[in-house]
Amino acid sequence: MNIVVCIKRVPETSESEIKVDESGKDIIKTRLTFDINESDNYALEEAILIKEKLGGTVTAISCGSPDNDATLRMAIAKGADTAIRIDTADLGEEVQPQIDSFKIAQLLKTAISKLEFDIILTGCMAKDDGYSQVGQMVAELLGIPHAALVTEIKIDAPKARAKRELEAGLLEVLDITLPALFTIQTGINEPRYASLIAIRRAAAKEIKILKWNELGMQDTELRATIESLFPPPIGKRAEILQGTTDETATKLTNIVKEKGLI
Repeated sequence: MNIVVCIKRVPETSESEIKVDESGKDIIKTRLTFDINESDNYALEEAILIKEKLGGTVTAISCGSPDNDATLRMAIAKGADTAIRIDTADLGEEVQPQIDSFKIAQLLKTAISKLEFDIILTGCMAKDDGYSQVGQMVAELLGIPHAALVTEIKIDAPKARAKRELEAGLLEVLDITLPALFTIQTGINEPRYASLIAIRRAAAKEIKILKWNELGMQDTELRATIESLFPPPIGKRAEILQGTTDETATKLTNIVKEKGLI
């Protein structure tokens, strides 16, 4: 069972103040720490669990500058067999933040199409942009079936049974013919920690580098236009309705009518 896992290096922003830089098109990153995207970490763990059960290989692939190598080496330390980085460093800092999801999907598709694979796993969402688009687009570009927001996978080749989340707390079970792509929801497993010995061994492993222009794309194809970034505007604060149940119900009804909702 040959598995490809797409991973992304993202800033840790939960305890950091995020500010837009002077260009207005990116954030200030100087004081941020970076790590593997959360749901990608679950996807990596799921790939390793499948390999441990059924055998095969796990290839981790990422797109970006040499800074991504540390994330790929951590993937190797946890159990990936090989790693590939699509190098976009020479596009320049002013261009890299403007490579949109579709362009990333095109790069990943071209690189993955050169590999032998049965399953492709990605995280369901990147913490930095929250687009939830790349995995599905890679599947469509490769012409293979996919399932999103997967919370359980059972492999019985040539098929896989995937349980995935829908809206309103509903679940859906799908039988999908391999090769296929699955975007993994957090909580599907418990990601492991890499041992110190494994980290040291991974430091000596080779990461295959693919230049973006070796994948048959032009720099103009990779450019998207970001006009500006800005914090969400602060709206009107919540209004607490005071009074008895009948009084608050009347006030709420009047507010809804004033807004034109009924």
